Amino acid sequence: MAFGFAAILALVHDVLVLLAIFTIFNGWLPFSLDIDQAFVAAILTVMGYSINDTVVVFDRVREYIGQHHSKNEDLPSVINNALNSTLSRTVITGICTIAVLLIIFIFGGEILRGFSFAMFIGVIFGTYSSLFVATPFVVEFIKEKGKA
Repeated sequence: MAFGFAAILALVHDVLVLLAIFTIFNGWLPFSLDIDQAFVAAILTVMGYSINDTVVVFDRVREYIGQHHSKNEDLPSVINNALNSTLSRTVITGICTIAVLLIIFIFGGEILRGFSFAMFIGVIFGTYSSLFVATPFVVEFIKEKGKA
């Protein structure tokens, strides 16, 4: 249950950050930041990207907890080791996706600029939230469960 709640909180984080950035920069940037069908498609795509990334990270965390969690190794250090083992894969995937989105943003048409900008922001914060928002929530939820 802790992993599910943390994944949902990370998803909410990603969508709220994306909505906040679009709201703050509407009218300031030289391309359309209207909330239209392309923006809704971008939000849904960001949600899928983020939850997939979170599942990959959580799978490694569950694997490490099953293999390494013992009496002499505390849970936060086991989870930290799991994050370190998946960090390069997660960051490289994000960088490759961002490169493609940057090319679409530069060379795509006016219609695609809002979509690619939303995806660009979403991939950055989706990768961030998978590592640094969802996983700490898992640690806290598991600690609270252990106290009860």
